[in-house]
Amino acid sequence: MNALALILARAGSAGVPGKNRADVAGRPCFMWSVDDARAAAGVGRVAVSTDDQRIIDRCVQIGVDSIARPPDLATDTAAVDDAARHAVGALGDPAIDSVVILYANVPVRPAGLIDRALERLVSAGADSVQSYAPVGKFHPWWTARIDEATGAVRPWEGDTLNHGVHRRQDLPPAHIPDGGVLVVTRRALMLEIPGVASGPHAFLGADRRGVTTRPGEVVDIDTPIDVLVADLILRERHAAGRGAIPAPSGGRCAP
Repeated sequence: MNALALILARAGSAGVPGKNRADVAGRPCFMWSVDDARAAAGVGRVAVSTDDQRIIDRCVQIGVDSIARPPDLATDTAAVDDAARHAVGALGDPAIDSVVILYANVPVRPAGLIDRALERLVSAGADSVQSYAPVGKFHPWWTARIDEATGAVRPWEGDTLNHGVHRRQDLPPAHIPDGGVLVVTRRALMLEIPGVASGPHAFLGADRRGVTTRPGEVVDIDTPIDVLVADLILRERHAAGRGAIPAPSGGRCAP
């Protein structure tokens, strides 16, 4: 296997402006994903796709390939797979047979997660593998629709409220993608798997697998509170000796 770790780090963000280069535990946020990619035994090459010149400059400093992302692939409506296909094409390396997609706004993920996903991709012969976290008390069986005008609570179509379950312990296990890692084969990414219906997730192929994480092991930054949580976790890890905070190389990217 010749896996490319591709870190997606566009400049814009509605919730936390510049979040992909925001200071998290003393380093630009995207750098934590670079470290995770470099630490993965199954990754042969690391690259960053971005339209942010400050991130490109940092990539030059640390010796990581950067791909200048076109403006139309750097909007908040641009698809992840379109950006990934562009990056793979720009690198022009036919030996790449799988792509590890890492989101730059995820500075916290458990050690070994990338390799676990790659190993499952190979052992299962799957088209894609992504990480999932348990939903806990925010279970789909306990969701409902609320009429904003009247406050009336209604079940989803075909469901009953709470499915008759009133204790969290009685809920069946349910998981949701947590953004920690997404691995796809090159064939799946390039939409070359026969029989896969078109749609926003067609690039995941036909055989889709998962690896699980525990609650809190992955932090996806979408709000200012998430920045504080990630910063705290990374500093706690350093204090506990479970992974030192590397010294910054060059200046900080944060504004």
